[in-house]
Amino acid sequence: MSEQRIAIVTAASRGMGAAIARELAHRNYGLVLMSRSQEVLDLAAELGGMGVQGSVTEPQDLRVVVQAALSRCGRVDAVINNTGHPPSGDLLTIGDDEWHAGLDLVLLNVVRISRLVTPLMIEQRGGAIVNISTFAAFEPSASFPVSSALRAALGSFVKLYADRYAPHNIRMNNVLPGYVDTYEIDEATQASIPMGRRARASEIAKVVAFLVSPEASYLTGQNLRVDGGLTRSV
Repeated sequence: MSEQRIAIVTAASRGMGAAIARELAHRNYGLVLMSRSQEVLDLAAELGGMGVQGSVTEPQDLRVVVQAALSRCGRVDAVINNTGHPPSGDLLTIGDDEWHAGLDLVLLNVVRISRLVTPLMIEQRGGAIVNISTFAAFEPSASFPVSSALRAALGSFVKLYADRYAPHNIRMNNVLPGYVDTYEIDEATQASIPMGRRARASEIAKVVAFLVSPEASYLTGQNLRVDGGLTRSV
């Protein structure tokens, strides 16, 4: 019988994070779930995993969740870096503090947890990291200036990381969702989606589960758009 694969999922108490946790549980992953909300403890208990309260913007909280995975499971095979939404506003009215908060939320969170899990994955001779990004990373939207700019930077980091650690059989990819049914959009926005609807969170979760699976063993350094055809670049 093969050893159970262990996954860390951040911002896992609701929305896409919870959907990803459920999908991985369905595929028999052992789970260590992290969120600021106490709801993550209930979800972890429901799925037979472990819950840790903490924020992806706090380096010490990231250390705690990785150590929890090691203490409970002895290994980390997959990390799914999911986050909340960074500050929005008019481009030049967004303050320095908000830009720095966005940096912690959508880029440095990935850098920091990668520092923690990469040595473990090297020792294990493999692992996979998936970051939840946004469709606006490469088609910037004035509605999401901080997210657009910093997740474009995340795309570059992913390529650098993937190149550096591919020889160790460690893969990193980004998933770029469009609009998801975890939040409301207006009719005009929905009409702009070629598929005519928002993604179901479960659809995003299935893509993530594929990317961390052995079936995606030759896929790394990519920014995979899962947006119903929303973005136009080819």
